[in-house]
Amino acid sequence: MNVMIVVTHLLGTGHLARALNLARAFQDAGHTVTVVSGGMPVPLMDRGDVPLVQLPPLRSDGVDFSRLLDADGTLADPALLNARKARILDEFVQLCPDVLITELFPFGRRILRPEFSALLEAADARADRPLICASVRDILAPPSSLEKAEKTHNIVDRFYDAVLVHADPQVMQLDASWPVSDGLRSKLHYTGFIAPTAAASHREQVGKDEIIVSAGGGDVGAHIFSTALRAALSGGRVWRLLIGGAQADRRIAQWRADAPANVIIEAARPDFRSLLPHAAASVSMCGYNTAIDVLQAGCKSVFIPFDAGAEVEQTIRANALAQLPGIEVLPSADLTPDSLVDTLDRLAPLPDRAGVRTGFDGAAETVRRVAMLRTQTA
Repeated sequence: MNVMIVVTHLLGTGHLARALNLARAFQDAGHTVTVVSGGMPVPLMDRGDVPLVQLPPLRSDGVDFSRLLDADGTLADPALLNARKARILDEFVQLCPDVLITELFPFGRRILRPEFSALLEAADARADRPLICASVRDILAPPSSLEKAEKTHNIVDRFYDAVLVHADPQVMQLDASWPVSDGLRSKLHYTGFIAPTAAASHREQVGKDEIIVSAGGGDVGAHIFSTALRAALSGGRVWRLLIGGAQADRRIAQWRADAPANVIIEAARPDFRSLLPHAAASVSMCGYNTAIDVLQAGCKSVFIPFDAGAEVEQTIRANALAQLPGIEVLPSADLTPDSLVDTLDRLAPLPDRAGVRTGFDGAAETVRRVAMLRTQTA
């Protein structure tokens, strides 16, 4: 099969990470795949092993997803949006995919509806119509009204053959965050969680017995890092802060100037996952990929869910995971140096939790489901 995956991450980088993991699974199964990315470039994630087409990039204005900014931080104008749409359609014509996968849309990225709609119209009108699938994580941002949910369902009914839900229905069903209609339910395919193979401990033992503080690869998490710096003044622990995002160099320099001797501050690392198995604890937000990293590593963890604006996805996920031993949730509103230290103190005497090794083959299962559906509709 020839597969085209279209994704635009606007704030964090989890959507792109999941799309690339999925693309690698298609390649491993002998298929051809191209990822078309419309978010800001993330060099840390581009290994050069997956064909990656970069559209003129966009990002949100912080948590305001109704305002799209270009690479320079300027409000995106119609010319840029039209250029993106034309590039997507051109890539579709050139690639002529057997399978088209839109990541998150139509359940999110509604501000980009014109470019996604043009792509769906072109795909649906092609004589040899491709299989059209939506790819979504375990938890969605709930619609603010039934009208918005119905509009999404209408798009699914009109264009989509399947909705691939990258979760284990025994752990988290889509109903927990989205009103699932009968028509939508008939198109749902639970694939299991998408994750790379669990990482072994770092061969040089980097991160051993440290508090690893991370916030993904985006320009978020400043409150977590600044609080960790002040918490580190209590002494007794070594802290390692991993800073990501386009402003990483500036933020690293700023925080290093105020860091005590027991704090290591560096850029987000491609080997981040290998630091977790032997860490004293992880302090992070609770995005899809980070949650899986923690589960696979078995490390003690403090989740500080991203809850700015109207975001509830990470809170739902964190509260579900907090039922497991060695995982605590600390809401942003309650985050202080003292509360962070107290939470870590509660975790310290607990026994290590075994890393989870099953239920993360969602990428391979997605490939199997898509191949089956393509055969049925060809």
